[in-house]
Amino acid sequence: MVVLQLRFLLVPLLTSIMGSAQYVMQDAALMNYIDRRLLSLEKRLEKCNQDMLDYVEEFRDFSKMVLSRLAGLNNYKAEVKSEVENLLTRIERAQRDIDYFGSVTDSNTCIEVHEDLVKQQLFEEAEEKKKLKLMLNASCDHMLAGIKSLKIVKKTGDKHGSWMKDPGKKHTKIYLLNGSVNDVILEFANTMTFMESNHTRKARRVTLPFPWEGTGHIIYQGFLFYHRYGSLNEIIKFNIQKRNVTDQMLLPGAGRIPAYQLSPSTKIDLAIDEQGLWAIHAEPETGGNIVITKINHITMAVEHTWDTSCNSKDAEAAFMACNTLYVVYNFPSGGTSRIRCVYDVLDAVNTYEIPVLHFPKRQGSHSTIHYNPKEKQLFAWGDGSQIIYKLYTKQK
Repeated sequence: MVVLQLRFLLVPLLTSIMGSAQYVMQDAALMNYIDRRLLSLEKRLEKCNQDMLDYVEEFRDFSKMVLSRLAGLNNYKAEVKSEVENLLTRIERAQRDIDYFGSVTDSNTCIEVHEDLVKQQLFEEAEEKKKLKLMLNASCDHMLAGIKSLKIVKKTGDKHGSWMKDPGKKHTKIYLLNGSVNDVILEFANTMTFMESNHTRKARRVTLPFPWEGTGHIIYQGFLFYHRYGSLNEIIKFNIQKRNVTDQMLLPGAGRIPAYQLSPSTKIDLAIDEQGLWAIHAEPETGGNIVITKINHITMAVEHTWDTSCNSKDAEAAFMACNTLYVVYNFPSGGTSRIRCVYDVLDAVNTYEIPVLHFPKRQGSHSTIHYNPKEKQLFAWGDGSQIIYKLYTKQK
């Protein structure tokens, strides 16, 4: 009887225990399932995050490529602009020739046609000279007769460099551009500040977006004009106060050989005189003779080009003064610099009557020589020294 009662008590107990165990197993299975799902979600989230990082990196690379292409387009724009201008010039010349030959309808003899052609050429040359005199100030009638004296203002910087004032501004600021490749301009309040021993501390530093090449740069009316380093013939126009590039151009034919044999780092030498901005360079096609180009400093367009008879061999520098090119020669080892070739673009100077002009009281060489039309002086850089030459002038 007792055994029967115990059996009735154990059966519900065992049933209850087995039910609880079944629930526990179900809960464990559920937890295992949830855990697997969470691991799967974590892996998917991790893959999504990695894909996002990959997309961001790919977008950065794409942005860099686009910016690089856009920078290249600026160079292509300058090249296309120059090529279009050259093409237009050639088309205009061809059109004039076509118009002339089309106007010749009678059957003249060869001699008569030749005479008419000579007359036409003489007429065109006369018209061209009239245009040049209108473009250039014909009242600029003085020429260099001698170099009076020199003053060594300071000795600072490398063997090669350039220093100057801005003849287009009323201020007395001095600008120092050290080295044949650099990207920093030092601006001083005046000559006295520049001459101080700790002058670099008082200088305003202006960093260029592109470095210059050579020493042929010039500052005019608040802008620095310079040959961009690494380019064949690109000239940059840089606003010194706003510190940005405002324009650029390609100078046809320039940049292949040095402008002066004794200054090989300078391929393009920019100059300022009473007429504005000029470019001086040499070309292989002219046998190394110097070519001068008048540039509109506002539009950065070529106005006219002259092939001179002055050779770049043994030349160390040159400058423009009153429509006239003066080329300075020296010895490869250094010595007394002298002006041996003069070229007037308006043919107002008889170059055969000009004596050889020597630079006084110094032996060495010049890295650059710039004429300041406002002060009628030469600002030169000679073996690391900043020099001012005073000039004698006379009527042409």
